[in-house]
Amino acid sequence: MTAGERQNALFRLELADALRSRWVVFTVAVYGAVFAAFLWLGLRESSVLGFTGLSRVVLNVANAVVLAVPLVALVASSQAIVRGRTTGLFELVLTQPCRRRDWLVAVVAARTVVVVGPLVVLLGGTLVAGRFVGPDAALTPLVLRSLAVTAGLAWAFLGIGLLASALSHTPERATVAALLAWGVGAALHDFALIGALLRLRLAPEAVFALAALNPVEAARVALLSSVDPELGVLGPVGFWLAHSLGPRLTLVTGVAWPVLLGTLCMALAARRLERSDLVG
Repeated sequence: MTAGERQNALFRLELADALRSRWVVFTVAVYGAVFAAFLWLGLRESSVLGFTGLSRVVLNVANAVVLAVPLVALVASSQAIVRGRTTGLFELVLTQPCRRRDWLVAVVAARTVVVVGPLVVLLGGTLVAGRFVGPDAALTPLVLRSLAVTAGLAWAFLGIGLLASALSHTPERATVAALLAWGVGAALHDFALIGALLRLRLAPEAVFALAALNPVEAARVALLSSVDPELGVLGPVGFWLAHSLGPRLTLVTGVAWPVLLGTLCMALAARRLERSDLVG
């Protein structure tokens, strides 16, 4: 059996296990509820940054899922390795002709499909619906940008969750680490940055660097730059971004940094998995 065949078999096993989990149904329900709420709001007459109709729906949904996707990704990945160690899964896996890295690749692929797949379906359905609702030139670019940003953010927190799982000795510790990672990324980082700005006079470059270290903030700025090229809502920092980086480079940064962070965390998790004792 080749490495590709081993990974394919493990991927089907992990995907079937993920689909049987109740949190997957909860994830789909949350995505659907958010989408339905903003669909009702977006088809009304008011506008946000000049966007109306389905383009406004996509804009609002993307900004909402920037907070939901990290939590879903952490829930999906933070128990994977530590649960396999405590439940005896690795005792079974290690008796089969497969490597630890093959199993980890299958876990990452299965979790990515489960976390990102519903968003692809919902936003793809928006493109199909857009042909019947009416012409909207901003819809397709906005959907593609939103998918890129949310997929990059999901990748980052999948990597963070796997690293937390690899470093934790019990499922409870992995859960606490995942919740702390989500809290820092979604809320605490904002308060810390605001506090630093109130105490210190930082240059716009330093403010952007501190914000961009957080993948959630990087994703937010990337989404905002795609709909408001001048970034006027960010004040001096937005002025610096608009004239130094531009909307395209800001968007690339908001996608590339989360992907790089997630890949680094996955590499560290893989190294830990290769060197740690998985039985016992």
